[in-house]
Amino acid sequence: MPIKDVDLENLEKKGYRFVGSHRHAAAKVCHWTKKSMTDEGVCYKEKFYGIKSHRCLQMSPSIPFCHHKCLFCWRDVSITSPQWEGPYDEPAKIIEECIKAQRSLLVGYFGNERANIQKIQQAQHPNNAAISLAGEPMLYPKIEGLLEEFNKKNFTTFLVSNGLTPERLENLSTEPTQLYLSLDAPNRNVYNDLCLPQVEKGWEKLNQSLDLLSSFDSRTVIRMTCVKDNNMLKPQEYADIIKRSNPDFVEIKAYMYVGSSIDRLKLENMPSYEDLKSFAQLIADLCGKKVVDEAFESRVVLLK
Repeated sequence: MPIKDVDLENLEKKGYRFVGSHRHAAAKVCHWTKKSMTDEGVCYKEKFYGIKSHRCLQMSPSIPFCHHKCLFCWRDVSITSPQWEGPYDEPAKIIEECIKAQRSLLVGYFGNERANIQKIQQAQHPNNAAISLAGEPMLYPKIEGLLEEFNKKNFTTFLVSNGLTPERLENLSTEPTQLYLSLDAPNRNVYNDLCLPQVEKGWEKLNQSLDLLSSFDSRTVIRMTCVKDNNMLKPQEYADIIKRSNPDFVEIKAYMYVGSSIDRLKLENMPSYEDLKSFAQLIADLCGKKVVDEAFESRVVLLK
């Protein structure tokens, strides 16, 4: 189902730029891309994995489609549908128009005296796709084609999934450079209360996907969003899942009190960095991994 005009207008005001004919794909300039342009900092993904923040294209082919309505999500989850509805645009068209949209959104930096001119020029030609803006990208019917088209353009691809399409992950012939699966609960009860799945057997499907991680040739990451007084509990249960799925990395991130999430949660649900680090260290000890990096500004700790 296409996004309603009023919802599309709202998202456009927030910096989204919709592309294609069917209004399901969009790009949005990341906060850290902007920071990098003026040499005021970079995304933790640059620090951890070496991508360049000023050349990163944040996008999604499936803005209105997601299986979850997570309480901590900073997006407006009221517009999301758990299954694909309607026609869709081709991958090549989506990518071409997303790059054009990003260039248009960054044009003001040419007149910014504080901007790094070399970065501005390089940013016209992004080379990393963060397929994570909103929605569940695995619901896009041509997700493999999207990855293939990015490969043709020599992009690295960071694909973030909620793990509720294990059958598609299992048969993914073209892998991203880095596959993220979100693990935001230690057990079914917490998962149902926090992630509000809109499909049956969500917890079981997530675990099926987690069990597939070791079969991927690409770099794999479990991403955890920690909400104080909600899912920061049962560290042994998290550790057991991590040991079983054996990802290359685990990112343990703090919930941030921003966007539409402020209508569902409280400021007190945002953990301090000290609380986050303590919880991350506890999980690391229990699953046999080590804290290898951290980014205070983004409130994220990396385990390997």
